[in-house]
Amino acid sequence: MAEEILFGKGEENPFGEFFTGQSYLKLLAQEGEVMVANVTFEPGCRNNWHIHHADENGGQILLVTEGEGWYQEFGRDARKLKVGDVVCIPPNVKHWHGAAKDSWFTHIAIEVPGTNPENEWCEEVSDEEYLNLE
Repeated sequence: MAEEILFGKGEENPFGEFFTGQSYLKLLAQEGEVMVANVTFEPGCRNNWHIHHADENGGQILLVTEGEGWYQEFGRDARKLKVGDVVCIPPNVKHWHGAAKDSWFTHIAIEVPGTNPENEWCEEVSDEEYLNLE
């Protein structure tokens, strides 16, 4: 699967300390405050809970291009993701996303411009939380 990724797998993710498992990052475009990146997760890989803070506007958009994965906002049920799904993540919402246990997963991440944007990385998604997803 990794050889067939639409925009290419990229390099080991420099933010890997905030992921459980191995992920890869390939910057596709950066124009002003808009950043577009291809993020690939090996099976079972997920990022920590995190928040895209902004005083106004901001957040992130995910476009699923390969495999199956998960997205979850804090306090809500996890949502299964498949190719073609779009996730609009509002600013200041704690969430995580990553691959299904048995599937590679790739999404395009688009950072939405905002006033005073800042990412806050939080705790890991526990194995218990993750392994109970169906």
